[in-house]
Amino acid sequence: MDTMNSMFRALSCVALLAVSACGTGGSEAPPLAGARIGGPFSLVDQDGKAVTDSDFAGKYRIVYFGYTYCPDICPTDLTKIGAALRTLDKQAPRTAQKIVPLFISVDPERDTPAQLKQYVGNFYPRLIGLTGKPEAIAQVAKAYAVAYMKEPTPSGYLMGHTEVAYLMGPDGKPITSLPLEKDPPAIVAELEHWVH
Repeated sequence: MDTMNSMFRALSCVALLAVSACGTGGSEAPPLAGARIGGPFSLVDQDGKAVTDSDFAGKYRIVYFGYTYCPDICPTDLTKIGAALRTLDKQAPRTAQKIVPLFISVDPERDTPAQLKQYVGNFYPRLIGLTGKPEAIAQVAKAYAVAYMKEPTPSGYLMGHTEVAYLMGPDGKPITSLPLEKDPPAIVAELEHWVH
């Protein structure tokens, strides 16, 4: 499983490097400007309510794909994102209010709204968990250039998936990926740099 996660991490890094190399050359151009990342979706939130991408129009979004049964990577990343957002809530509440964090499950088979509600509440009170039919998840993952795959284990299965947290603009266009490999202050700095 670690090998597969490393593979997905490496693939997402290569993809992001390739995309950022295509930038306009201006020092302030967002790293993911012009990348084909994001798009319309129709999912269900942790309260069982139908949600579309247009419900978040006008807000910056942190978009992270994972699953609630993830043994290590998702909880670590979500803890960092939650810590960064709590810091922003205190240091820069106006900035924090402009950001909606989204956790999109790549395991709709197990991640029911009730399961998501219990899970996202562990990391940050405003974190929104999203799930849906397998075909809806496949569509949104493809739109966000996220790969995932079921890996059988003796006790069931795990989901290998791309490890990336995108910061999307109020217009739904990609800005950058957050530095999940660093600590929460680095994520705060990135958010403060791009969220206006």
